[in-house]
Amino acid sequence: MKPVLSLSNVTRSFGPIEVLHGIDIQLHSGEVHALIGENGAGKSTTMKVMSGFLAPSSGTVCIDGDPVRLTSPAQAEEAGIVMIHQEFNLAAHLTVTENVFLGREMRRGPFLDHAGMRKYTQALLTRLHCNASPDARIADISVPDRQMVEIAKALSRHARVLIMDEPTAVLTARETEVLFQQVDRLKAEGVAVLYTSHKLGEVRRLADRVTVLRDGSMVLSDCAEGMTEDQMATAMVGRDLSDLYPPKRKGGGDVVLSARDIRVPRFVEDASFDLRQGEILGFAGLVGSGRTELMEAVAGLRPRDGSVTVNGATLPADRMRPAIQAGLVYLTEDRKESGLLLNKSLRENLTLLALERFSHGLIDRKAEDAALDQAIADWDIRIPHRDVLAGNLSGGNQQKLLLAKTMLTQPRIVIVDEPTRGIDIGTKQQIYRFIHRLADEGLSVIVISSELPEVIGLCDRVIVMQRGRIAGQVAGADVNERAIVRLAMGLEGEAA
Repeated sequence: MKPVLSLSNVTRSFGPIEVLHGIDIQLHSGEVHALIGENGAGKSTTMKVMSGFLAPSSGTVCIDGDPVRLTSPAQAEEAGIVMIHQEFNLAAHLTVTENVFLGREMRRGPFLDHAGMRKYTQALLTRLHCNASPDARIADISVPDRQMVEIAKALSRHARVLIMDEPTAVLTARETEVLFQQVDRLKAEGVAVLYTSHKLGEVRRLADRVTVLRDGSMVLSDCAEGMTEDQMATAMVGRDLSDLYPPKRKGGGDVVLSARDIRVPRFVEDASFDLRQGEILGFAGLVGSGRTELMEAVAGLRPRDGSVTVNGATLPADRMRPAIQAGLVYLTEDRKESGLLLNKSLRENLTLLALERFSHGLIDRKAEDAALDQAIADWDIRIPHRDVLAGNLSGGNQQKLLLAKTMLTQPRIVIVDEPTRGIDIGTKQQIYRFIHRLADEGLSVIVISSELPEVIGLCDRVIVMQRGRIAGQVAGADVNERAIVRLAMGLEGEAA
């Protein structure tokens, strides 16, 4: 049977730099084909060639066995190839219905069929178990609901080929299972699905076939049955990843940060905790439990009641600069929106928080360049050239840049929110070791994460939040999935 969509010996270059080297991949009807690899391996470029965003530099794209030249995403969609992007492609000021039908509105004679579009959109949202209203503006709905709207858009286009780029990155476990059900349904209907994810458990759950890219080349393409997550990870990075987490450590000297009776209107009530020197303290809980809002308040990014002291000095509320001056920094979970200036250079991003160190009337560019060279070496930031914009880095390298930018302020307390979201397993291992190294050097680290294995594997002690309150904490041997989940679900009191 001919593949619905295929690439044959495809290369892609940007200027003199070739980033794809002879890619061969076939997508068949009723099959889920997983495309995996580290950040920067070439997955995004491959998907953009398939969906008409980029033309190959050489090689052939075929639909139903016939060579084609896809010159735009619109042309690809006309051929039944639809891509769900990792970065939302939604108009924030329009409603859910208007986004689903944007550019392809239903009509009744010369008029728009608003009732028909709304009814169809509601049916799609119901199918996806999404509670967002068809009449709600995108700007007013949650991030997971926006992802479901992206999926609804794709479903409305009756795709023959559906390309999904990290579709579960912002979804809860329940929402992820709904998505899996839709993928199974599409597969049964004969749709060819290309699925990319850094979560190898998802690949095992969904994929019929797995193709692995490394440094722009295919290193493996095989049937998924019988392929273990360890085998996938080893193929992705070219090394054994059985030691994903550093050895457990005993962190905890004197108290360096004390939060008492913290209240964040609408999000957090009566939260108190201590952080000790050299400790890696985890914050776990379900999405919406108040973890991020609590830490933003502690770091001066959000109004709060209650007191925060760092080494005995009280920090003012709702002011970030005093926190930084006291040695406390916060790495946002949203590196693209809040953490980095994507249209600026690496140098401009790196020195932004510590600009006074490089300014003596005029900014010392040589000192900035030297700091960038050091950051690239220390944090293993992999770049094609020094003038690349931050927005053109892979997700893992953006996260390393954000870490380097934050550490340039020379903090003693580091709060990291979702440190490895949207990052491949090889880069995860690097970041875990970076965090471990900080604690070994005497810094204190708070890690907020929705990934239980990450919290369990990395943290010395874990505080669990539930509905805006601290439900309890676990330490030592009690840092395990059962104890954390029970606290997160409100099934028991203090666990340790």
